[in-house]
Amino acid sequence: MSGHTKDVTSALSYEAVAPLRQDPAHAAILLDIDGTLAPIVDQPDEASVPEGTRQLLIQISRRYGLVACVSGRRASEARAMVSIGTISYLGSHGAELLRAGWTTPVLDPRLRDWAHRIREFGNRVDTPDLRRLRIRVEDKGAILAFHWRLARDEDAARAAIDAVAAQAEAEGLGTHWGRKVLEVRPPVQIDKGAGIANLLQDTDVDGAMYIGDDVTDLDAFRILRRLADEGRLTHVVRVGVRSQEGPAEIVSEADIVVEGTDGVQELLSVLLTE
Repeated sequence: MSGHTKDVTSALSYEAVAPLRQDPAHAAILLDIDGTLAPIVDQPDEASVPEGTRQLLIQISRRYGLVACVSGRRASEARAMVSIGTISYLGSHGAELLRAGWTTPVLDPRLRDWAHRIREFGNRVDTPDLRRLRIRVEDKGAILAFHWRLARDEDAARAAIDAVAAQAEAEGLGTHWGRKVLEVRPPVQIDKGAGIANLLQDTDVDGAMYIGDDVTDLDAFRILRRLADEGRLTHVVRVGVRSQEGPAEIVSEADIVVEGTDGVQELLSVLLTE
C-alpha cells in the first residue's frame, strides 16, 4: 500500500490487508511486542500480551505462511512473553533469530566477539549512582539497555544516561535511543530492518505486514518499502501504532495507523476474516 497515511477504519483495514488475506500462504505477518501486542507498563517484566490477542496470533499462525515477533527483548524472553511456539522471534532488534520450533536462538555471528566487551562496559558503568537514580540496566546479550522510565528525577537521570552514551561512543561502541531507554550496542548494523531482511531470505513470501509503535520499528518500515521497490515483495502494509510517547514518524511513515494495542487487536481480527 502506498500514498498518504490514514487512520484505520473497518473499510480501510479490509482494503489494506486484502492482498495478504487473498494469498495467506505467501504472506508474512511481522509484529513488534511492547506497545504493539502488549501495553507499555512501568516495569517491563510485568508486561503481558492480552489473551485475546494471543489467541488471534495462534489462529493467524495457522493460516499465514510466516508469522514473527520482532522485539528489542531477547528472543527467548520474547517467546516466553508471547507464549506461542509455532511462530518465529527476532530478538535484540534482529540480532537473534529463534525460528518456530527451535529451542535455542542463533546470534548474528558478527556480534559474538562483541558480547564480552559490551558486558564489561556494563559492569563498569552500572554504578550505585545509577541505581540511586532508578536507572535499570537490562542485559540483552550483545546489547545493554539503560532504562530511566522509573526515575524520580528525570533530568538527573537523563544527564547520567547522556554521560553513559558519551563514554560508550568514546570507547567505539554504538548507541541507540528509544522511549526512555538508551541502548549500547556493538558498532555493527543491528536493527529490525536488517533482521527482517535476513528472515525473509529464501522464503516464498511475496507480501508482508509490519506493525510497530517506536523508533526501532521505523527500520522495519523502511526495509519493507525497499524490498517492495526492488520487486522482492509485491504487497507491503506498514502499520503505525499511535501512542502518547511514540515518535511522530511512526504515524507519518505508516501506510495506516491504529490506536494503541486495542487497535492492533482489531486489525489482527481483520486478517482472519474470510
